[in-house]
Amino acid sequence: MIPLFTQTDTINNLIQPDSVQKAQFVEAVTKIANTDYRQLLIDLANEAMWIGLKIVLALLVWWVGRWLIRKVLVMLEKLFLRKNIESSLRLFLHNLVNTVLVLLLILTVVQMLGVNVTSILALFASATLAIGMALSGTMQNFAGGVMILLLKPYRVGDYISAQGQSGTVKEIQLFSTCIETPDKQTIYIPNSSISTAIIDNYSTSDLRRADITVSIAYGDDVDVARAEIMALIKADERILTEPAPVVIVSALAESSVNLAVRMWVRNGDYWGVIGDMNERIYKVLPTKGINFPFPQLDVHVHND
Repeated sequence: MIPLFTQTDTINNLIQPDSVQKAQFVEAVTKIANTDYRQLLIDLANEAMWIGLKIVLALLVWWVGRWLIRKVLVMLEKLFLRKNIESSLRLFLHNLVNTVLVLLLILTVVQMLGVNVTSILALFASATLAIGMALSGTMQNFAGGVMILLLKPYRVGDYISAQGQSGTVKEIQLFSTCIETPDKQTIYIPNSSISTAIIDNYSTSDLRRADITVSIAYGDDVDVARAEIMALIKADERILTEPAPVVIVSALAESSVNLAVRMWVRNGDYWGVIGDMNERIYKVLPTKGINFPFPQLDVHVHND
């Protein structure tokens, strides 16, 4: 609780005598009367001219800066085309350089207008840190996308297998990679996972080996089966003679003798050759006395 004498002093300070109030009023009127309005107007005009000049200079710097940024981006685009840089990486670098240069130009113009940019930079850094912590997973995908665009483990149009998915790369985005499976499904794989995963890229080489396993029954002639399969291989012009195709006994399984058929083809002929050869082998071998066995189990019954 405030003491009584303190409250009284406060009231006395607020309610001043008429003589004091009259003296303060006279002093204020005297200051206004003695003011040099001509000099005041000159000072205001000078200040207005200086502020107007700074605004004009800032607008001029902004216009020249934007013109220079456009020139730099055009030169950068020509350099990318000359170096044959991929379109996804070219777009990313274009946007990155444009953003950085525009931010620097804005800070320059703001500083010319007399604004302290140190506080703005501190605020921007704090906001960036907060956003980065909130979007840590997204930033990891962004970093993975940058690494993929720079290191190029695969390109648009390549057939790859990664993260349990296989398909043709349709688009490399900053946060995910879009692939299309052979059955026309579209799958988006996060770049943070695919950039650290094992990637099988089947399109880096022009050639690819097509492997087929043919199972024949025990007791059938392996040489006849091999000769018929080799004849089918030689009749297909899509199968290369170098490296030479081979047919070998790969395993003696429980119910069959397995023959491994290995052929080298061009990348674009891979699936077509495998499908056609499986069908031809299925049709031709039985006509030559070669049988495809079913899984079977021998049961021996002992009578005591």
